[in-house]
Amino acid sequence: MPTLPEAASRRIVEDAGVAVSPWATAADAGSAEEVAASLGLPVVAKLCGGAIAHKTERGLVRLGLSSQDEVGAAAADLLAAARPEDGDVELLVSTMVSGNRELIAGLVRNEQFGPCVMLGLGGILAEAVADVAFRLAPLERDDALDLIDDLGAQLLLDEFRGEPAVDREALADTLMALSRIAEDPEVLSVDLNPLIVDDGQPVAVDALVETA
Repeated sequence: MPTLPEAASRRIVEDAGVAVSPWATAADAGSAEEVAASLGLPVVAKLCGGAIAHKTERGLVRLGLSSQDEVGAAAADLLAAARPEDGDVELLVSTMVSGNRELIAGLVRNEQFGPCVMLGLGGILAEAVADVAFRLAPLERDDALDLIDDLGAQLLLDEFRGEPAVDREALADTLMALSRIAEDPEVLSVDLNPLIVDDGQPVAVDALVETA
C-alpha cells in the first residue's frame, strides 16, 4: 500500500477539484529560486519522495521563506538532508498560506461500510478536541453540507478573530472532490492535513494519497 509523493498526491486531488496552494517542483536550489519567483514570496519548501512519509518529523519543511537567498539556502539544506533510503527526491515549493483556523479532510475505506469522506478540526485543536465527522461515499451535495454541519465546533466556522466565516460551499466542493476520488478503487485513502482557512476559503497545503 504505497503512499504517493506529495507532488503526485497533489495532482490527484487537484484534478478532482480540491483547492490546493499554488506549487511546483524543483530539482535543485537554482530551480527552487525560479519557482519561488514565479509563485511570489513568501513560500514553503519541502523535500519530497516516495519513501518520505513524515517530512515535518525529519525537519524537511521550511516555512515562511521571504527572499530568494532564503529559498536557495533552504533548498540546498533540504537536498543535503536526503538519505540513501529516501530514493528519488525532489523539492516542492508552494505559496505560504496563513490562517487562524485549520481543518482536516480525507477519504478512508472501511472494511464494513466502504469508502467514507471525513472532515474534522485540524492543527492544535485536533489534539485537544476529537471533532471528526464521516459520511459514506458517494456524496450528494446535501450530504457534503450536512457533513459540515455535523462538526461540533460550528462557532469556528463562523466569523473568527476578524476573519470571515468559512465558505461552506467551497468546503463542500472539497468534500465532493474527495467523493469523486473514492470512485477509483485503487485509491485507498486521502489525507488533506491541514486545510487552512484563508480569508474564508479552505486551501489544502499538504496532501497524501495511499494507493493499492
